[in-house]
Amino acid sequence: MNLNQEKQQPTIHTERLILRPFMLSDAPEVQRLASDRAIAAVTLTIPHPYEDGMAEDWIKTHSKAFVEGKEVVFAITFPETNILCGAIGLLINREHNRAELGYWIGQPFWGNGYCTEAALAIVKYGFESLGLHRIHSSHFSSNPASGRVMQKIGMRYEGCLRQHLLKWGNFEDRVQYGILKSEWKI
Repeated sequence: MNLNQEKQQPTIHTERLILRPFMLSDAPEVQRLASDRAIAAVTLTIPHPYEDGMAEDWIKTHSKAFVEGKEVVFAITFPETNILCGAIGLLINREHNRAELGYWIGQPFWGNGYCTEAALAIVKYGFESLGLHRIHSSHFSSNPASGRVMQKIGMRYEGCLRQHLLKWGNFEDRVQYGILKSEWKI
């Protein structure tokens, strides 16, 4: 099945998490977590400061992007409390049957394996439900914890683009990982 065949974005349950579509009611918590300079410092697309209204504007893009088959973004939450701890998604390139995995976890939740657990579920979704051939991701060399997530989910190191990205006036290395459907193991 591909993204264009699915009418509604699914909800995915893991051992400790629920990955669900974002709702506008998540916006205050997205803003609180994403406005942390430590989060913005290790991501390419989260601005700092994270201004009022940005979370709502971002969440409003998700449904259309999903329907168009371009992107799927999940809120990472806890089953008992529905507390938001981060976001994860796939930026889909149908022409080449691949997607880029992206994620962020709020700083209060770092170091608990939530990102790895969510990423495993999203890779499975990408290969099994979306029929992708390849999933790739990258991280700043200054954020090795993100690279460890990529390694734990079975991605292979594919190279480093030296000083490839400019973040806050500093050039950052972009460290690239990827996994093919044929390499993926449940």
